[in-house]
Amino acid sequence: MTDTTVPTTAPPVPTLGEAFKYWLKLGFISFGGPAGQIAMMHQELVERRRWISEHRYLHALNFCMLLPGPEAIQLAIYISWLMHGVKGAVMAGVLFFLPAFVLLSLLAGFYLSYGEVLAVQGIFYAIKPAVVAVVLFAAWRIGSRALKNGVLTGIAALAFVGIFFFRIDFPLIVLAAAMLGAIGGAAGGKLADKFKAGGGHGASRKVYGPALIDDDTPPPAHAKFSWGKLVVTLLIFVAIWAAVMLALRDHGEHGNLYDMGDFFTKAAFLTIGGAYAVLPYVYQGAVEHFGWLTGPQMMDGLALGETTPGPLIMIVTWVGYLGGVARHSFDNPVAAGLAGAAVATFFTFLPSFLFILGAGPLVESTRGELKITAPLTAITAAVVGVIFNLATFFAWHTFWPKATATAPFGGPFDVISVVIAVASFIALWKYKADIMKVIGVCGVLGLALSLIR
Repeated sequence: MTDTTVPTTAPPVPTLGEAFKYWLKLGFISFGGPAGQIAMMHQELVERRRWISEHRYLHALNFCMLLPGPEAIQLAIYISWLMHGVKGAVMAGVLFFLPAFVLLSLLAGFYLSYGEVLAVQGIFYAIKPAVVAVVLFAAWRIGSRALKNGVLTGIAALAFVGIFFFRIDFPLIVLAAAMLGAIGGAAGGKLADKFKAGGGHGASRKVYGPALIDDDTPPPAHAKFSWGKLVVTLLIFVAIWAAVMLALRDHGEHGNLYDMGDFFTKAAFLTIGGAYAVLPYVYQGAVEHFGWLTGPQMMDGLALGETTPGPLIMIVTWVGYLGGVARHSFDNPVAAGLAGAAVATFFTFLPSFLFILGAGPLVESTRGELKITAPLTAITAAVVGVIFNLATFFAWHTFWPKATATAPFGGPFDVISVVIAVASFIALWKYKADIMKVIGVCGVLGLALSLIR
């Protein structure tokens, strides 16, 4: 599709198999943390495939930003749930983290066997500046449509200043934005108009054409809200959680896995504000309390988590694998590691499915209600500021790789990274290049540079 050719009809409903192929591909290319992943889904699902309109996309995203857990995977679960029900939700969610689970488990086994990850770091060297470009492009893309007036632009600016200069926690920024939106929406008159959802997104229909799930598309039957459905969904998830925990407890010789299940369940409900907000909790429990791994091993895992696809919270897979090997009673250390990785990953992501399948119908039923949409619109504006902060953070650590808080511009300045980042941004912005291709080219370039060096 070119800029001058806009479809006039909605695309056909994708089959479950077609959706499977997309979500599997996303699992392999989902670099850049939540901002990069959200940008990838926007480009593919809103602009190219038109499975969902921008307004509906942002409505779902705003809800996911309020939840504990990784918002990008929850957004994928939400969109796939709207299209294909529970099957779609489970498919998208599992495929989103499955490639990262396999890759990090393999890297953890390699790490324990050889203690060397420099080759892997070399392969991903050029992906880091590409990630800077992807995140910055996401901020520009979302901001250009979400910041439709001075009030919302001001909220974005305040969010950036608050998190960048004053280190205000992300949950507090979301809460403050929601309160501003609620106050503005309740004020009535011209101020309330500033927070009306959809006013800034109508242009998306003109640019991309009608979407399969468009602004005025009613929720499908499976997305209709009822209290009975909510209670049943909650009971099913509690039963699944309890059954797995009981199975782990009954195998007393593997009590370490029970501890992991308990610990990562708690961690899953504390990840408000993203993976960075919960990392101190995971570090304290995994390193200091349980002794599943050492501090340097945790840092190595974080470095790999930053340069592999999937949510950054996939660091739990690394922690689980190393913890399973360190305190295992299995005959095979690989089996012990995989068991630990599986338990840590399962209990970390289980609540994300509960939040969407349980609360999703309620969120769909509130579309169009200003008292609900105004806070969410304000949260979108704040998220733009937070994404700009993330781009700044990534750029700082990529362009000055040896910089510290006390010496923010210390060490060598990486000119090659700057060139790669600028070229990647131009490719995305001016030439509308596919994010997957940009990251792939940069990965190959990084491998070539590592061989030359």
